Amino acid sequence: MKCTLWFRVAAVASVLGAGGPGGAAWAAEEKAEPTPGSIKVGCIFSVTGPAAYLGAPEKKTAEMLVEKINAAGGVLGRKIQLIVKDSEGSPERATSFAHQLIEEESVLAIIGPSTSGESLAIKNICQEGKTILLSCAAAEKITDPVAPYVFKSAPKDSYAAQWIYRTMKELGIKRIGILASNDGFGLAGRDQLVKYAPQNEIEIAASEVYDKATTDLTGALNKLQGQNVQAVVNWSIVPAQALVAKNMRQLGFDVPLFQSHGFANIQYVRAGGAAANGTIFPAGRLLIADLLPDNHPQKKLLMEYKKDYEARYHEDASNFGGHAYDALTILTAAIRNAGSTDREKVRDAIEKLQGFVGTAGIFNFSKEDHNGLDMTSFEMLTVKDGKFTFYKRN
Repeated sequence: MKCTLWFRVAAVASVLGAGGPGGAAWAAEEKAEPTPGSIKVGCIFSVTGPAAYLGAPEKKTAEMLVEKINAAGGVLGRKIQLIVKDSEGSPERATSFAHQLIEEESVLAIIGPSTSGESLAIKNICQEGKTILLSCAAAEKITDPVAPYVFKSAPKDSYAAQWIYRTMKELGIKRIGILASNDGFGLAGRDQLVKYAPQNEIEIAASEVYDKATTDLTGALNKLQGQNVQAVVNWSIVPAQALVAKNMRQLGFDVPLFQSHGFANIQYVRAGGAAANGTIFPAGRLLIADLLPDNHPQKKLLMEYKKDYEARYHEDASNFGGHAYDALTILTAAIRNAGSTDREKVRDAIEKLQGFVGTAGIFNFSKEDHNGLDMTSFEMLTVKDGKFTFYKRN
């Protein structure tokens, strides 16, 4: 089964200009449903606002990818029509757009939203509307409990928490302080850190939640510093996360700084400046694709995506754009495998995808797992001289 799907993945790469075997097999599947008209796919991204570091690359990636797919003949002989909505990171706007896309546009699926809070806000709307949701956010609750029509392409935040604790144990860190933003991603991540602390012999001496729009974290950091913690973990996706390292340096708070996988955008490093050096965080492999061995199963796909994105937009590719890439390629692969654009058939086909190579990892979906990724989807990275690299203990 996995071998067969490997060739299907290679065929997706071929359609997108990445080369590889399997094109003939896809040509046969393309004839399964020669229905005229476009396939409507909705997108809800935080293109502007505080989560623009996520949504802007997602929108750009989706548009680039659909342009390539359509230029190669589309899917089942039909073009994909993207309908993109900018939620500005607002769950209320995401909710309104979800209703509009389902009830007025009759989209086959919704890609996004960018953030966990938005995704959780529209989860039931998509489920009740029997419209496939492929969220680009990370919170565990998006796919746990499983809702038949709800999937996500970003790795679970519980995996990120466990990777952080694994690294702390190697460093002999036992007493920590937590910072988290007061949004869906921050609060869900804090819950995972609290959940997995006991089994990793980690004591959480202090935990502070901050407003996602804050411009100064010295007050919260002072409270952590007063508890003599051995490390700080910050869990957020908002621009404020770039302040943590700066404020720690200003306070002379000299302990390791761990960030969540929400830190996986070079823009945060640039905003943090020299203070961001040494930050440790879990992330997918797109950020260090060029450092992977040539035989790594993700390297070819990652390098192709980076090359295409950076040549087109003249900016660094990020893991967040990769989540939109994965969501769209998962959807198009499922349409082809189903030989149909019937929502239920496509939904069933997503559940059957195994060994599907994406930017975030190797997806293995099932009825019980609508994320399809495991712990191996992450690497521990660090910032050195303003760049991302593998984390290695000195």
